[in-house]
Amino acid sequence: MTQVDVLILGASGYGGGELLRWLSNHPAVASLRGTARSHAGKPFHAQHPNLRGLVEGVFEGTPDWEALASSPAPVIFSALPHGELGKLWPELEAAAQTHPGLLERLIVIDLSADFRLDPSWVYGLVDWQPERMAGAKRIANPGCFATALQLALLPLAQWQPAFVAVTAATGSSGSGAAPSDTTHHPTRANDFRAYKVLGHQHEAEVLRTLATAGWQAPLSFVPQSAPMVRGIFATIQFPLPAGIEYGALRAHFENFYRDRFFVRVVEGTPRVAATVGSAFADLAVAAKGSHGVVLVALDNLGKGMATQAVQNLNLALGLPEWTGLRAAGGWPA
Repeated sequence: MTQVDVLILGASGYGGGELLRWLSNHPAVASLRGTARSHAGKPFHAQHPNLRGLVEGVFEGTPDWEALASSPAPVIFSALPHGELGKLWPELEAAAQTHPGLLERLIVIDLSADFRLDPSWVYGLVDWQPERMAGAKRIANPGCFATALQLALLPLAQWQPAFVAVTAATGSSGSGAAPSDTTHHPTRANDFRAYKVLGHQHEAEVLRTLATAGWQAPLSFVPQSAPMVRGIFATIQFPLPAGIEYGALRAHFENFYRDRFFVRVVEGTPRVAATVGSAFADLAVAAKGSHGVVLVALDNLGKGMATQAVQNLNLALGLPEWTGLRAAGGWPA
């Protein structure tokens, strides 16, 4: 098994903490480092108390290019806020170029939105054409909402429904560790509201993927702010093709994801709590007359972020996708 040396940029945030948690037990990870300028010199557990006694190391102020250059298999995960890696990228490329061969060996997996629409980066939706990840060096991890929506919608592309209505609720951790007036948990803990109605930034990547699958999807997306910390629950409604009933719809989804270990088609309704802290996405379907429904639950910090990024690394390295990830979340969450 290839041994890699990993650097996490922005390791003090929620995504960075999840990456530290999962990668610390990954059998292919030889070494693990993390940067966070405002926390430089502090131990990882200062920001991620769940890692105390389990994940050793301190936050570094800047990337250690010498350490990366000395690695035969260097990997960078960027968990920086949206826009940060895009601004830093020319500087990082210039720094890496001072070490011959580093850029050619280096795998970069970005968790932000910066390169998701850039054709020179592989779009890292692992459960759609996973062969695209083999040997990839620049991978743009999908957004959390985008992951949930695409898992629900891609199996429908062959039918091309005339209209698709999506409502999807997310927990407060999806907005990152820095609170704002609208995302701070105390302002949403006993509330439920919609936001960015018909204008969420994840729509663009969803529509591009569906267009690549041959469907100019007529998508109506209403995201919602839910009083929970972790998780996404999406409800997708669409007109059923003639002759398709519940059994055929369920069989279609089961067949579509039959080889995808971390996508589970369940009975009844998926449960957010059954996916929190894991790499799984749970899907269910319903049908009545001409109406079809797909339901999706996943952990926005897991399948919607960090664990999907680790899946991308596994496939890029030619490893089984579940390497280092084959674990259940807690129950109850």
